Amino acid sequence: MLEVTLLGTGGTMPLKNRWLSSCLIKHMGHSILIDCGEGTQIALKHSENKFKPIDIICITHFHADHISGLPGFLLSMSNEGRTEPVTIIGPAGLKKVVSAICIIAPNLPFELRLLEYPTDISEFEFGDIKITPFTAKHSVVCAGYNFKLKRVGKFNPEKAKQNNVPMKIWGQLQKNETVIYNNTEYKQSMVLGNARKGIKITYCTDSRPTENIINHAKNADLFIYEGMFGDDEKLPRAVETGHCLFSEAAETAKKASVKKLWLTHYSPSLTEPELYEHIAKEIFPDTELGFDGKYEKIHFPE
Repeated sequence: MLEVTLLGTGGTMPLKNRWLSSCLIKHMGHSILIDCGEGTQIALKHSENKFKPIDIICITHFHADHISGLPGFLLSMSNEGRTEPVTIIGPAGLKKVVSAICIIAPNLPFELRLLEYPTDISEFEFGDIKITPFTAKHSVVCAGYNFKLKRVGKFNPEKAKQNNVPMKIWGQLQKNETVIYNNTEYKQSMVLGNARKGIKITYCTDSRPTENIINHAKNADLFIYEGMFGDDEKLPRAVETGHCLFSEAAETAKKASVKKLWLTHYSPSLTEPELYEHIAKEIFPDTELGFDGKYEKIHFPE
C-alpha cells in the first residue's frame, strides 16, 4: 500500500486557501516528498504529517514555486531530530542550485545526497519502491517521476518442497530475499511464485503533453498531472509558458490508460477549478480535482 497526500495544488504563487504544488508519498513508516516550494513545510503541518520520516525529496525543476521552500524544510527536519542522510533527486543542475540556496540552512545534522538525472541515476531503489525520473517539457529542464511499489509472488508450498527448503524457514523467506540455515543459503525465489502486479504512481508537473509522458504513465494506478488552465481558450498561454490545459491532461491520461487522474498545479487565476472539471471528465471520466490535503491509500489489486 502507498499513501498519497497532495500538500499543495497551486502554481506560480500561493493563495490564501492553496499552497504551492507538492506531494507526499508514504510507505511503511517512510516518506517521499515531491517538490518543495515556499510554504511546503506549513502545508505538511496542516496535513498532520511529520518531517523526520522523509528520506527522499524529488525535485521536478528549479522554478521558485517548486524548490524555494527547501532550506526551511530541511531546517524543520533538523528540528524534528533527523540525523539520517536525506537523498535529493532532480534534473541536471540540482547540485549547484541546492548548494546555493542551502547557504541559509548551514550545519544540518544530516548528510544531503544529491543525485542528478540523467547523469547520476536513471532509476533509484528505495526499499521496495523504484523511483524513475523521466524527461518532461517545460520552459526549463524538468523531470516527472514514476514510483513503483514491487509485489512479490504468492507463497508456493509445493515449490518450496521441490526445492528442499526446510519448513522452519518458509516464513522467513516470504519476508527476506535470502536466508542462511544450517550453513546453506536459500533464496526467496525458491518458495514464491511469479511476481504480481504492484502499484504505480506517476507525477508530472510542469509540462506540456508529450509522448514521453504517455509512455511513462502507461497503466499507472494514479496519474498526478498539472492542470494549469481549465479553459481551452488558454491554449496559447499554455504553449507559451510550457503548461497544460485540463483537456490536455485528460487526453494524456486517456492515452496512457491510467486508472485515475488527479489534477493539480492550478494557475492563481483559476480560483474555481470545479467550473472546468466537466471538460476533463468528458474526455477521461476518472478525473478528480486535486485540492490541498487530498489523501488516498492506494492498495495492491486483488
